[in-house]
Amino acid sequence: MDLGLGFELQRLPAPLPMGHAVVDAPRWRAAAQATKSAGGRLVALWGSDRRAGGAGTLVVSAAYALFDGLAWLELALPDAQARYPDLTAVFPCAVRMQRATADLLGIAADDSADTRPWLDHGLWPQATPLRRDAPGGASTAPRDYPFVRVEGDGVHEIPVGPVHAGIIEPGHFRFSVVGEKVLRLEQRLGYTHKGIERRFTELAPLEAHRLAGRVSGDSTVAYAWAYCMALESALGCDVPERAGWLRALLLERERVANHLGDLGALGNDAALGFGLAQFSRLRENWLRLAMDAFGHRLMMDGIVPGGVAVDPSADALSRIAGQCDAIEAEVRALRAIYDEHAGLQDRFITTGRVTPQLAAQLGLTGLAGRASSQAADLRCDHAWSPYDQLDVKMATHHNGDVAARVTLRFDETLESLRLIRALCAGLPGGAVCADVPPVSRAAIGAGWVEGWRGEIFVALELGADATIRRCHCHDPSWQNWPVLEHAVIGNIVPDFPLINKSFNLSYSGHDL
Repeated sequence: MDLGLGFELQRLPAPLPMGHAVVDAPRWRAAAQATKSAGGRLVALWGSDRRAGGAGTLVVSAAYALFDGLAWLELALPDAQARYPDLTAVFPCAVRMQRATADLLGIAADDSADTRPWLDHGLWPQATPLRRDAPGGASTAPRDYPFVRVEGDGVHEIPVGPVHAGIIEPGHFRFSVVGEKVLRLEQRLGYTHKGIERRFTELAPLEAHRLAGRVSGDSTVAYAWAYCMALESALGCDVPERAGWLRALLLERERVANHLGDLGALGNDAALGFGLAQFSRLRENWLRLAMDAFGHRLMMDGIVPGGVAVDPSADALSRIAGQCDAIEAEVRALRAIYDEHAGLQDRFITTGRVTPQLAAQLGLTGLAGRASSQAADLRCDHAWSPYDQLDVKMATHHNGDVAARVTLRFDETLESLRLIRALCAGLPGGAVCADVPPVSRAAIGAGWVEGWRGEIFVALELGADATIRRCHCHDPSWQNWPVLEHAVIGNIVPDFPLINKSFNLSYSGHDL
């Protein structure tokens, strides 16, 4: 297959159009330029250690979203000290992915302007933990992080975190301000790094979907589906039609649950406690029905290799569709209250704005990207079953501020409620899970799913010995965290919690 990069890719057996190719350094650079010129985007960048028994190489990979599908490109590095061409001049969002790859595997981009450690805070017991020859006895003394300093009359710094109030995960935010106006924000993440990518290599391929579903609890369905899609792609396994429809049902319920929670929290951050109370009530009822119908409030472990683990009864499907009707009426009433509340709109409108031009330049993706005119949604752009039969309406906005991101949540909630009713009404009969063939050879596969934040990507490498050689899970927060630093510039410090919540990015999905 040719996705417009000027060379052929091997088609991966997946429901979405995805191809794979091994390239050299000139093509590595050229592919990035061609993707950018065609209006495509960088989905993920990661590394792998394929050395075994004196053979194999270190590899750096990149996944690109193009008009006709996804391209997974690999660049083999000739020796352990080799470097690869820097992509940040083409895709600025690559910088943290490249820094993370250097921390995990010790391979770095050539001539990169930012070589600071990203995930490694100096506390890992083992340096470069994804290398097969990883040295032990790494330093356990935390290292100072060289933040960029802003100097001038009246400029001072406000450090926030990494420990925050409530149950928020840890992240450090360094504000440079004059008075209350923010001149610069710099983030420091990586505090919740859990070693998940190393742990994948210790699990059997048919069991690792459970770990994928725990990468980020608020996206457990999306990650599990993306992992299972990658595994089914690698093994050439077809999923029963009913199972595909039920997977979409779970995914849309996950989307609604998160949007309901965010809409309440955004109201609360702008001093509308009524909004938090009402949306919290709706979300709780939503989660309770998920528990009744699927055995888990977040529907964790509902998606398994070959299909789904739970087949809801006709009564459960009727209750799900009926709940959509009831919640839609309440969401529409609450939307009218939000839209007509002058104090709320004063806090929302123009706050934390990301222009469409800046969003395109920095690679803003997912819900936040669509609120800044970045019209990309896998359910529409590369619709696979059952989305190819549901005519999904993509929600977009051009203002790029908190108000736009709130509007997107309302629009997507209402569309997902429509989709859930259609899924319940049109659910085909048949099996809900297929037998997955055993791993008998080395193979690769990829999964690509539109989660509620944006596209979830999983790249899977299987060994001939029925092991996972590498599994890379990518959250859209990698692209969007750096844009948050720009969104807050020019705003006042007290508006940061509101801006931050309007993005609601994942720490856990980022700090694997």
